[in-house]
Amino acid sequence: MRKGTFVISLDFELYWGVRDHRTLESYGSNIASVHKVVPELLALFSEHNIHCTWATVGFLFCNTKEELEKIIPSASPQYEDKSLDPYSYIFQNSLQDKYHFASGLIEKISNTIGQEIGTHTLSHYYTLEKGADATSFYSDIHHAVKLAGKHNIKINSIVFPRNQYSEEFLKVCAENNIKVFRGTERSWIYNTRSRTKETKFRRLIRLLDSYFNISGHHTSNPSRFSGLVNIPASRFLRPYNPRLNFLESFRLKRIKTSMEYAAKKGEIFHLWWHPHNFGSYTNENLAMLNKIISHYKHLEKKYQMQSLNMAEIAELIN
Repeated sequence: MRKGTFVISLDFELYWGVRDHRTLESYGSNIASVHKVVPELLALFSEHNIHCTWATVGFLFCNTKEELEKIIPSASPQYEDKSLDPYSYIFQNSLQDKYHFASGLIEKISNTIGQEIGTHTLSHYYTLEKGADATSFYSDIHHAVKLAGKHNIKINSIVFPRNQYSEEFLKVCAENNIKVFRGTERSWIYNTRSRTKETKFRRLIRLLDSYFNISGHHTSNPSRFSGLVNIPASRFLRPYNPRLNFLESFRLKRIKTSMEYAAKKGEIFHLWWHPHNFGSYTNENLAMLNKIISHYKHLEKKYQMQSLNMAEIAELIN
């Protein structure tokens, strides 16, 4: 990249992204609040000309359970852990709109300048969990691309759920004309793996890394991997935690320092989070984001840093 580049990608998933480990009773308010958070984010991005990729679970394009049932692929993953299976969940539960569907929000996003609708797979597919396979993944991605196409949206970008991917599944994306993906940070603490192989120690180090520079800046230049452009993540925007309020200045400094490093080096700083992360302590989270964007505007003026979404970078590279 000739200029430092600020990239934001959002994992837009509602309850589909957390239903196997959170309940609606404990986390439903966060999910429901996404319908208020998204318009606020769009207004903020529009005000400051911030481009963003919204990696969207395909199910969100639907409006009702009946509509969703009509688009279920013939091939589906046979996860060993049955709690991961979204299709048994669909058939066994009534699906309240505010937790499961968001066609109106998708329309608002696609109609906002600089915003890209990417895919987070059709069903929030876990590629590295036991029972996943290339055949069912192909069906999932093919249906996700087709469903978006019915809404006049071309899918160019993918963010893999839980950042799980491998060469086998990247090739499937290329076969479906997807151009770019968000890779993981280049450090052992972020290496992609299944949830069953995750450790408390890695989680702890990642938490500390959010506040203190343990693993590096993770700025990058885009590269090619298995036919796709890889734009690795730089930093997860960890949501506000009142118990860690005393560390907020360190969290902001960690992000700002890496952004400035990218601006000076002509590299990419890639920030990501989930809209439902802002579902509680919304004001505090938006305040942090405002400070980050304010710093970007400073870097834009001083170093000509630019804001691009993932598809725009892939277009430049290609």
